[in-house]
Amino acid sequence: MILLQVNQIVKSFGAEVILSNIKLELQNRDRIALVGRNGAGKSTLLKIISGQLSYDSGEIIKPKEVSIGYLAQHTGLESGLSIWDEMLSVFDDLRKLEEDLRKLEQQMADPAVYEHEEKYNRVLKEYDTIQVEFKESGGYQFEADIRSVLHGLNFAGFDYNTPISTLSGGQKTRLALGKLLLTKPDILILDEPTNHLDIDTLSWLEQYLQGYEGAILIVSHDRYFLDKVVNQVYEVSRSNSKKYHGNYSQFLEMKAEMYEREMKQFERQQEEVAKLQDFIQKNIARASTTKLAQSRRKKLEKMQMMDRPQGDEKSATFSFTIDRQSGNDVLKVNDLAIGYGNDVVSSSINMTMSKGDSVALVGPNGVGKSTLLKTLIKRLQPIKGSFTFGSNVSVGYYDQEQAELSSNKTVLNELWDEYPMKDEKEIRTILGNFLFSGEDVLKPVTALSGGEKARLALSKLMLQKANLLILDEPTNHLDLDSKEVLESALIDYPGTILFVSHDRYFINRIATKVIELSSDDATEFLGDYDYYLQKKSEILELALLENSNKVQSQGPVKTEKQNYQLDKEAKKLERQRKRRVEELEALMEELEETIGKLETELCDPEIFQDHEKVIKLNQAMEESKNALEEYMEEWTEIEELLQS
Repeated sequence: MILLQVNQIVKSFGAEVILSNIKLELQNRDRIALVGRNGAGKSTLLKIISGQLSYDSGEIIKPKEVSIGYLAQHTGLESGLSIWDEMLSVFDDLRKLEEDLRKLEQQMADPAVYEHEEKYNRVLKEYDTIQVEFKESGGYQFEADIRSVLHGLNFAGFDYNTPISTLSGGQKTRLALGKLLLTKPDILILDEPTNHLDIDTLSWLEQYLQGYEGAILIVSHDRYFLDKVVNQVYEVSRSNSKKYHGNYSQFLEMKAEMYEREMKQFERQQEEVAKLQDFIQKNIARASTTKLAQSRRKKLEKMQMMDRPQGDEKSATFSFTIDRQSGNDVLKVNDLAIGYGNDVVSSSINMTMSKGDSVALVGPNGVGKSTLLKTLIKRLQPIKGSFTFGSNVSVGYYDQEQAELSSNKTVLNELWDEYPMKDEKEIRTILGNFLFSGEDVLKPVTALSGGEKARLALSKLMLQKANLLILDEPTNHLDLDSKEVLESALIDYPGTILFVSHDRYFINRIATKVIELSSDDATEFLGDYDYYLQKKSEILELALLENSNKVQSQGPVKTEKQNYQLDKEAKKLERQRKRRVEELEALMEELEETIGKLETELCDPEIFQDHEKVIKLNQAMEESKNALEEYMEEWTEIEELLQS
């Protein structure tokens, strides 16, 4: 079923055309990524489709009954309610139906109704109609759905009575996403939904969206996320759109193949044109060959000339170099405790870095990753412990918030004032490599977008020529092309890198070591992100086995035997989980039938005459509903483990 069609949409801001001749189609269960450079018009198109912004011409066709849910970038949930009450407000219609059911039950218990056959049958018919609607709309599981979404968005352990107004900006953004997911619109439109999500929450969101019943339209710069979720890609480039089938990685392959194929066709045609023109020029004046030349001229005139295929738009070009080599020992951290004042965020941090290491610092939001980086560059004082840098170590720091780039200087002066010995031409050339050209360099820094500030901060970092780069979320605000350029520059960088990132694709390409930070220690994993995930899974499985007393210490054994046993037990545990899922599904189905029977019994006029029975039935129904919620939560948790 086609849910929405966008036909030849045009949008301009002043004299600048942002979108022209945009075409897009959404069908049920489509998962579409909208990709393109920063400033290409992706967010503008989402706002137009969701009705937040007007357009100049074209049409958007959508059936009236199709609902759209839209989450803009940096949207935080502003509310005076508690977390629970705000999420519950999504289901006001269901709660109203539930109230109607309770009122009808009271009416049916009233002697004036159940002793009057006509009145009773009318109330009973209304009750049956509302009960069916209530059940089909998820009336018996919406509270379990709320708990499941809040758990997935990293609110497990939170007091749900906490007022939303007291939460951080990142928490409000996650709640805005959670509320939208609970509304379950036919078309879910998400603009950068992965902002403010840690890696565990990202994994949960991927699984949730994979099972989503409606259609999804997403703008995201997280390639790992796009590969997991989408099955179509629309690229917005040079104000036009082009459709590709497959995920993001497949889109890149198809785009490259298409460009190569079109370039070959163009070059073949150019060769043919050159040959025809050469023949015409040499033979048109000769009586014996003039007819042949005229024939070829007609052929040339009728030929439909191909335009030269347009390659990718200009990308930033830069590399990181160093002034001098550091010693082999770059950083040593001993029993470090970090935080603000006396408030400890993380403690017992021990880690070492050697020359050439590229270390990714991972862990849930709030565990102190950025705090650790700020402590290492001495913006924060350690609460306990110490750290030392090795000989000849020079540090370059990149701040995810670009806090230092808030001046009223122009882009040109922001860079030039720090390096006054360079001439203007050299500074402009460097800025040009970071896509600041012409009048762009005269913009005030405060007027720059997030992506422009990120590129300017990277240009300053490049000129430092430090041999240790400490990077806090360096890919935030960068479009996909700029991310790839940054990755290549860091892969070729001859120094040492310590970085925090939620971009799993980026971590996989850059990291030679992963350090997982928790509130009470730091655990080191040698290898990239995929290796870290593999080892984490093995450790988790082993811990589960030990906790269930299924692994007993048998002294030292060979590594091969350990791996075999671990694999065997992991598969056994997966089978147990699948069996438990089947058991829970059967139990939930049985409970739903029980709840339905109890409600039918409550409609029986004979039972309404026995108030003790009514009380017992209501009590049994409440117990059944509570049990259903508990089973639903357990089912959700096990499904997440099976999907991970």
